Amino acid sequence: MTTAPARLTRAATPHPRPDSNPLPPAAFEHELRELARSRYHDTHPFNVRMHQGGLSPAALRTWVVNRFHYQRSIPVKDALILAKLPEAAMRRSWLRRIQDHDGLAEGEGGIERWLRLGEAVGVDRAEMESGESVLPGVRFAVDGYVNFCRLSPATEAVASSLTELCAPDIMLTRLETFPRHYPWIEEPGLAYFRSRVPQGRRDGVEALTWVTAWARTRSEQLAALSALSFKCDILWSLLDAVEHGSRPGSAG
Repeated sequence: MTTAPARLTRAATPHPRPDSNPLPPAAFEHELRELARSRYHDTHPFNVRMHQGGLSPAALRTWVVNRFHYQRSIPVKDALILAKLPEAAMRRSWLRRIQDHDGLAEGEGGIERWLRLGEAVGVDRAEMESGESVLPGVRFAVDGYVNFCRLSPATEAVASSLTELCAPDIMLTRLETFPRHYPWIEEPGLAYFRSRVPQGRRDGVEALTWVTAWARTRSEQLAALSALSFKCDILWSLLDAVEHGSRPGSAG
């Protein structure tokens, strides 16, 4: 259940120039959804090969290790966004995202489930937690996203999370294709993908409701679209680095 969004304005422009041509909320929502659909990383060549069964065990391990660096940064960026939200009800709602990843107790949550995925593909847990094998390009992309959420107004920071609109579908694809193409991965290792289907649906709808209500001028709508585009670029850049790093003879 989502909370009613408060009106937010950009702190850097307390008296923005009036904009007479914003899209109606339904049209703006369509624009956001279409951008997410067309720019999402499910069509990146690395993901395509993964879902077609074209990755070697070594390449799959490289992806798991490097994606973990992104996974454990998610609650950090969500904490930065939470601090920008003006209402207690909104902060309580957004807090669920942090709890989903960090868990409510030791040994719970999405980060723990990703560590178990790593163990299922043959990566030592201590190696993932150390971060020593994270590729420079992955580190740069993830740091860029966290800093974007730290420095951006709430509307844009929340809009950047709208890749969640596409996340359930890619998780369902992995739940379908991994057992067929990578049967050596034991089924409990896929628990992260399963948990993200309902969470992504909930989070995507919530963020979309807030952004479409907050962005009332065309300039604010365009800023939200730009934020979502930037997040799509982050996900593509991460996979570009992993694709290069998983080639024979590459580091990582």
